[in-house]
Order: sequence, then structure tokens, then C-alpha cells
Amino acid sequence: MTFPAPVSPLRFSRLLLTGAAGGLGRELRPRLKRYCDTLRLSDIADLGGASPGEEMQPVRLEDRSAVADLLKGVDAVVHLGGVSVETPFDPILQANIVGVFNLYEAARIHGVKRIVFASSNHVTGFYRQDEVIDTDAPMRPDGLYGVSKAFGENLSRFYFDRYGIETACLRIGSSFPEPKDRRMLATWMSFDDLERLVVACLTAPIVGHSVIYGISDNRTKWWDNTRAAHLGYVPQDSSEPFRAAVEARQPTLDLRDPAVIYQGGAFVRTGPLE
Repeated sequence: MTFPAPVSPLRFSRLLLTGAAGGLGRELRPRLKRYCDTLRLSDIADLGGASPGEEMQPVRLEDRSAVADLLKGVDAVVHLGGVSVETPFDPILQANIVGVFNLYEAARIHGVKRIVFASSNHVTGFYRQDEVIDTDAPMRPDGLYGVSKAFGENLSRFYFDRYGIETACLRIGSSFPEPKDRRMLATWMSFDDLERLVVACLTAPIVGHSVIYGISDNRTKWWDNTRAAHLGYVPQDSSEPFRAAVEARQPTLDLRDPAVIYQGGAFVRTGPLE
């Protein structure tokens, strides 16, 4: 597997990657190691063995004292940890709401000044697919998962305004090897562009509190990232080479389906869950 060349000479002593056993965590794990002396990995799922320059620290995000220990000696955080799908509220509450509070409190206590927070496009999932919005558009979450990510964005804003902890909130679209359906022709982000985005947010001279959609340079566009240009993210890939195959697999759409009408796709009609 080949990865894009590093875009910055900046190197960290210790980076923390939470959610390191998840789909995007597994993809970023070998890539982020090139930017730090030590990569600290955390998840509640199996992380496998540690490679040179890695250290394992499994933690449940709702465990405040364990999260406080997790952030000791850390220069910056890439926070992917938590529930990543629509579920009943209790797991979302513990991992995505209590957990993100614990993370920011630990960052405040230990003087960690930059966090890359994996938010989600589902923070604005109830905008229509025939609209183009920017990051100043009011939040319109499409489910409890989206609500939890909206909470995380607002909490990170508070911790920046009060304590100066910079956060880049990544409203990630759909990061997979290739687009799976016609919705993903708009929302897709390649793994290489995911790395470019995360590294840009880690290494930008000034982040402040920024929100940016995580997408490649797709022809179909719902999201305008102009207001986040200061982060320096320049996507290099596009869903367009996959368009013909995707449209052949999905030649028609039911225009009455809320998943086709709204940007959040199937999330807008998932639940309620017991």
C-alpha cells in the first residue's frame, strides 16, 4: 500500500489516536505514525499488537479518570472514538456526549492545545440534496448520532473560547475505498484525502475553532468549504472516475424517499430504536 508524501515537516513527540480500531482509525494508524515519534492508540476493541513507536492504552470514553490518564504527555489528539452510527440513546450518551466532555476536560487539565474532532455530515443531514450549504449554516441533525456530534462541536467551541484549545471539527462524509452508491458521489472522501485533511488540521499554523466538511474534490457538491480555507486542505481525489459504475448499479432513485431527498441519506429515516 502506498500513501501520499507527507505535506509538512512538522513532527510531534506524541500523538493520540482514539477509535484506532475502527475503520478510519485502522486506515490512519500507519499514516499518522510518520508524523510523530510516538503514536498512542486507544479503543475498546482489539488493537492488535503494538508496532515500533506505538503504545496502547485502551480506555472507555465514559471513564473520566481513565481518559484523564490517556491525555498525559500528549501533544495533539485525533479523536475518532465513540459511536459512529445511529443507535439507542444510551450508548450515544456515554461515548459521544459524556466521552467527549471527558476528553476536553482532560485536554484542559494536561494543557493539550489542539484536537482534530471527527464530527459528521449528519450534523446537517436534514438539508436537501438540491441545496449547497457552508459551515455557517445552522445545524439540522438527522438523528441522535447527529445530535451528539452537534454537541461535540458546541462543546469544542466552548473549550476554545474559554480555554484556548483549538479544534478542527471534521464533518466527515463517506470515507471508503470507493463510493458505494449515488449519494456517495457527493459525500465520498478517499483515504488519501482523509490523511491530507487530518494532517492539514494538525499542522495549520492557526486553527482556532474551525468546521470543515470531509470530502474529496467531487463533481457533485452539497458542501462549501470556503470558510475553512485557512486550514490548507486541498483534496486531490474525486468520485468522478466511479460515476459510471455507481450509476449502472443504481440506475433509478425513488424521489419520494427521504433518503434521496435529504443529505443525511438513510440516517433521516433510521429509528426510533429501542
